Amino acid sequence: ARSPSPPGCPSWQIPQQGAEGSLRQLLVEALVSAGRVDSVSMVMGLHPQYLSSFWKTQRLLLRMDGPLPYHKRHYIAIMAAARHQCTYLVSLHTEEFLQVGGNPAWLQGLHCAPPKLRNLNEINKLLAHRPWLITKEHIEALLKPGEDSWSLAELVQALVLLTHYHSLASFVFGCGISPKEEQDGGQGCQPPSPHSNSSPASDDSMEGAGGRDAMREVEVLMERMKLLQESQLEEEGITQEELETRFELEKTESLLVAPSEVAEQCPRSSVLCFVEDPEFGYKDFTRRGEQAPPTFRAQ
Repeated sequence: ARSPSPPGCPSWQIPQQGAEGSLRQLLVEALVSAGRVDSVSMVMGLHPQYLSSFWKTQRLLLRMDGPLPYHKRHYIAIMAAARHQCTYLVSLHTEEFLQVGGNPAWLQGLHCAPPKLRNLNEINKLLAHRPWLITKEHIEALLKPGEDSWSLAELVQALVLLTHYHSLASFVFGCGISPKEEQDGGQGCQPPSPHSNSSPASDDSMEGAGGRDAMREVEVLMERMKLLQESQLEEEGITQEELETRFELEKTESLLVAPSEVAEQCPRSSVLCFVEDPEFGYKDFTRRGEQAPPTFRAQ
């Protein structure tokens, strides 16, 4: 039976042992199979069921059967993240790209990638900032027969990857995740060397040194997540009036930020090298006095 809740703390706010055990198992599996638990997984781990679904999606997109080879999938992820200047995801998938045998020369910039991948630049740019401008002609141009043409199956997978990583970049920014945190926070451990004598993770490996190391890493992760949950509970003590005041203050401060100030925050050159036409960004398509493309309206 579950112990009674502390005074003033509803029972639904206390993580159940079953949920905590499920999360621990998820993190152990990630450490043993991939050798790391990144910051995105740490944040999503506050909701284990969501994290589990997210990992399934990632595995389907990046590691399961599909028309695109693995290294190209990671390069497309880099292109999508770079479009939003998300250094965290660019850094993460640069490592993954190399681990699956990608050509290091491609990482010098988009101009060093094959023309077939470079041809995705236009639709990547539009999907990231002004998706309402995409027309059937953009799709036809990519599918047009030729040496560097895309098959329909390849293009579908590429577009799903682009939109997935555009969205994930927003999640990363919203949670304040950065490459520096990944390095300093100790959330991840390096994957085993490809020349190591250790065999791939199996059910029995959890009892070996790798399993013990994974469990120690998970204990540290669980402690960090417990602190996050406690701070979340403290936040829930805020009154509705205080929340509204905070919201109005944040809204006012955001309106005071001039566009030029935002533009002055230059991203790293390691990200810009994967971007063509970096000045292209979001532009409101409902500005009055200008001819705008038709807008789909629904209830």
